[in-house]
Amino acid sequence: MGRVIWSLPRGEPVRGVTSLDNRLYVLRFKETLDQIEVYDIDTFHILRRLTVRGLPFDIVACGHNRCVYIYDTMHESIHRLALPDATVTQWPVNGRPAGLSLTIIHGVLVTCPNVRKIKEFSTDGQLLLQLTLPEDVVFPWHSIQLSSGEFIVCHGRVYDQVNRVCLIDSDGSVVRLFGGPAGAGSQQMCVPRYMAVDRNGFVFVVDVNIRVLLLSPTLTYVRELVQ
Repeated sequence: MGRVIWSLPRGEPVRGVTSLDNRLYVLRFKETLDQIEVYDIDTFHILRRLTVRGLPFDIVACGHNRCVYIYDTMHESIHRLALPDATVTQWPVNGRPAGLSLTIIHGVLVTCPNVRKIKEFSTDGQLLLQLTLPEDVVFPWHSIQLSSGEFIVCHGRVYDQVNRVCLIDSDGSVVRLFGGPAGAGSQQMCVPRYMAVDRNGFVFVVDVNIRVLLLSPTLTYVRELVQ
């Protein structure tokens, strides 16, 4: 029997979503306090609401460490919610954070656009890696570590000369790239903000025009998936 398809209840804007086991965690923007709604994925009944103080903008769950990470731009920090009791700890990033992802050793990877750095933290907040990106990698939004140890990074703003997806080696050098000036053409991105990489190395890129582009493992254009 197939899974029943549900839709999120109407409400405040959604800033991020992640899942772990049979739980869906939805980060909602509210005027006073942001809130995580926890749903049962099978029934889609809401199970609980968790309050997050600050200005959270992304969320990612880690099955290995049984926790949820949230970045807080107001306090330039990461919140860690231990599961299932939702005990909260917090540590500073020392740079305004943007997108989150998990590393191959189950750390949390934080992209810091203003200082052009990607930082890896352990689950208890220890800084494990700090990589400064080249000067032409302007305003990076999201980074993903590959099984090879290299990183896929997307960067750019509307008025920048380049809006690109780059493969970065462990020394911080650009190995290969895709992209150019911001635009609306089928092979041009306008501020690539988030990415996902599948098991075969294909890269899915979301830009601010709500387009999803598919790139090959060598960062060549395949096609546009969503427009």
